Amino acid sequence: MSASTATIEQSTMRKVLWRIVPYCFGLYVISYLDRANIGYAALQMNKELALSSEAFGFAAGIFFIGYFLFEVPSNVALNKYGARIWISRILISWGIVATATAFVQSATQLYLLRFLLGVAEAGFFPGIIIYLTYWFRAKEQATTVALFTAAIPVSYLIGAPLSTWIMDHVGGFGLSGWRWMLLLEGGPAIIAGILNYFIMTDRPEQAKWLTPQERDWLTDELRKDQAGRRNVQHLGIIAAITNPKVLFLSMIYFIYQVGNLGIGLWMPQIIKGLSSSLTNFEVGLIAMLPYAFATVVMVLWSRNSDRTGERQKHSAIPLLWGAVALGLTGLVVQPAIAMTLISLSLAGIYAFKSPFWSLPGLFLTRSTAAVSIAAINSIGNLGGFVGPYAIGAIKDWTGSTYGGLLFLSGLLFVSFLMTWFARMENADEAKTQPAEQHA
Repeated sequence: MSASTATIEQSTMRKVLWRIVPYCFGLYVISYLDRANIGYAALQMNKELALSSEAFGFAAGIFFIGYFLFEVPSNVALNKYGARIWISRILISWGIVATATAFVQSATQLYLLRFLLGVAEAGFFPGIIIYLTYWFRAKEQATTVALFTAAIPVSYLIGAPLSTWIMDHVGGFGLSGWRWMLLLEGGPAIIAGILNYFIMTDRPEQAKWLTPQERDWLTDELRKDQAGRRNVQHLGIIAAITNPKVLFLSMIYFIYQVGNLGIGLWMPQIIKGLSSSLTNFEVGLIAMLPYAFATVVMVLWSRNSDRTGERQKHSAIPLLWGAVALGLTGLVVQPAIAMTLISLSLAGIYAFKSPFWSLPGLFLTRSTAAVSIAAINSIGNLGGFVGPYAIGAIKDWTGSTYGGLLFLSGLLFVSFLMTWFARMENADEAKTQPAEQHA
């Protein structure tokens, strides 16, 4: 590589990284706040709406039914209309539904709006994952996706103290704290949706914030990157969804999501159960710790995946340590040890994500991967219904959340076995070279 080319690469990728990733990161933080804040609302909401543990689990999980039904159509629409227009639509519609949830008066109304929230948000995550492939080469994608999906634990870092502080300190107009929390945290999505229309750039060719030389270099690099992958398939929508490998990855992600979203949505109540003297805000502060640790591990693990070019084992191993740590959590009663194990479990759960989302690109073209990622995420997210509901049902049955944690641990172990022994025939040929250092 000549010195001039290296200079262009460095300046271009620095601009792209700082323009694209932090922005998408911020949008995903807003998304996850509105998706997951029901876990904190439950500290007050369950009593006010007379929800049993099973009913809360159903309300938390029905979001993913709407998500499942509309995710693939949403991603097809994103490919048709472009990310700028479609992501704006998603943001505005989910913001409206999220704020409306603050005014529910019954369990039935809560179920309906949680379902509609899933419909509104469907397509956002896989849409952004594909959007990132328009800007970054394969050798940079695991780290890039990790920096983006780090928004999930960071949203809990922000949401835990913010949501519980609002619940404890904001009131008025006859609305209790949990209602104010849903109302105030839903508004930013509407604002972001309006601004996104003017901020997001669909493709590198349209990037006025790059010089013509930088645009040409990046477009050519991405074209060569796509052309250089051997033995990848281009499939139609139905063939992509029904591809055996895609279905197998969907099942892995489904089982994984049962454990991931089960523990995430029940975390506030798990922590509250460790000590009855904790205030809501103190629960939020304690909940920050596992997610802070998970964020660091997630980024470091994904950088190692990019450095080595290996994806499959980097996807499998975190599931194993997550399963072991979560299983041990269900067997201890000391709060400090329990929180340590939960932190280790979440670190494994989040470290899995970025290498896993690189797997479809090992055997599919980018356009086919767009549909397959939507299908995998859509089918997998049904686990987001099963996990919270299963923990709620087990808690009602046993009087404790620990049986549910052992159940989730077993499922994570199954997903580890499936990922470890999956046959990705094209993986060796499609491995990326160790990533070069870039800004």
